[in-house]
Amino acid sequence: MADADPPSPAMAKAPSLTRPRPISRGRLVLLFTVMLVTAAGNTAMQSVMPSIGTALGVSDVWISLAYSWSAILWVGCAPIWAKRSDRRGRKSMMALGLIGFSTSMALCGIVLWAGLAGLIPALWTLVLFASCRALYGLFGSAAPPAVQAYVASRTPRAERTQALSLISSSFGLGTVVGPALAPLLIFPFIGLTGPFIAFAAIGVVTLMALRLRLPNDEPQFAARGAAFDAPYGNSGSARHDHKRKGEPEAAQTISEDDDDTLPGDIPDLAWRDARTTPWYIAGLLGGHAQAMTLGIAGFLVLDRLGLRADPMAGAGPVGIVLMVGAVATLLAQWGLIPTLHLGPRAATLSGMMLAIAGVTLFAVAQDLHAIALGFGIASLGFGLFRPGFTAGASLAVSRPEQGQVSGKVASINGAGFVYAPALGVWLYGHSDWLAFITVVLFCLAALLLGWRGLQADEDLTTERT
Repeated sequence: MADADPPSPAMAKAPSLTRPRPISRGRLVLLFTVMLVTAAGNTAMQSVMPSIGTALGVSDVWISLAYSWSAILWVGCAPIWAKRSDRRGRKSMMALGLIGFSTSMALCGIVLWAGLAGLIPALWTLVLFASCRALYGLFGSAAPPAVQAYVASRTPRAERTQALSLISSSFGLGTVVGPALAPLLIFPFIGLTGPFIAFAAIGVVTLMALRLRLPNDEPQFAARGAAFDAPYGNSGSARHDHKRKGEPEAAQTISEDDDDTLPGDIPDLAWRDARTTPWYIAGLLGGHAQAMTLGIAGFLVLDRLGLRADPMAGAGPVGIVLMVGAVATLLAQWGLIPTLHLGPRAATLSGMMLAIAGVTLFAVAQDLHAIALGFGIASLGFGLFRPGFTAGASLAVSRPEQGQVSGKVASINGAGFVYAPALGVWLYGHSDWLAFITVVLFCLAALLLGWRGLQADEDLTTERT
């Protein structure tokens, strides 16, 4: 019997076109840092804003509403930037996001400092703060979907939940670093606005590192010549050659840093795609519950500990509670998910169960220890839920669609902060129980609808041909 023919060069190259290349440790650290800095800056801001609002004499609900315009812009812009990253490269969108973050933090710090110094009235301080914060929603929304798409397109299906969990944990670590550093950054001259100025500078340093250390991944050629099926599609054909006469050979190749898909080959992903809709619904409901809990947390600490009369003293306890929640989030994403090998569905549903238990304890807590414990358990649940929902949406679609799904996931994450924090604070101002019952109902809805509609983990994580 004659030996089988050796594989053709095209067949020999097929695995490299259908399997994502592993991300080097250095690049992963850099991507992690991009997310870490923005998360730390935002949570440092959240830990001092209740005290700033009290010092300005502004109602709690107006402080929460000041974030809404930025969140609305985030919801609208994140999918646009994500789709643009498919054509302009992930690196350029990460850089744009860092520019938006740093500019917004610096301007917000200057405006709040002027308001606290009595240079502008409280009303105009809040209006200008909301306007400067909007820059983060407009341009800062470019970075998270680009990072997620970069990681998802280079990670095998069976490992994607853990990989995206690692990236998500950068937010968790940021929520430890931010509140921990915030009290240390309250300097004599700039006072409570110190964290804004400091993290604006840190964002600039991170931007420089990104520019220098991450290779350019901008697609160099139009999508003609070679077209590739979705690597996990059902057609079974890995490659179709449409080489034109006289076309340069370079136009037939894919850069080492590309996502194995040329820009014109990317299909449009509809919001109502049946593969992703259940994950979007779960993410929207759970995201609203988490946003309401975060919105209430700072004000609850000030009230339960009797610190309304001393805003400067409130930054420390609020930071402690947020840090406990952040550590719990890291425990979920660095410990429970990889150790228990939780798939997207298991992580999402178990996360909602833990969130319900934590929010219930948080609602009845009267001292710092009980408040921190309840918030920590709730954060443990949300720490399981968010990477579960993110990975589930990613695994539900093909690799060429990763940029678009990451943009929609980022949009859903932002949607939770359009009105949910202000709604939570408004309800909390009328009745503690009404606010927390609403949070629990969001969690229950995510749990029940997710139980019925989310795909099984074994179906999602199995490699496809």
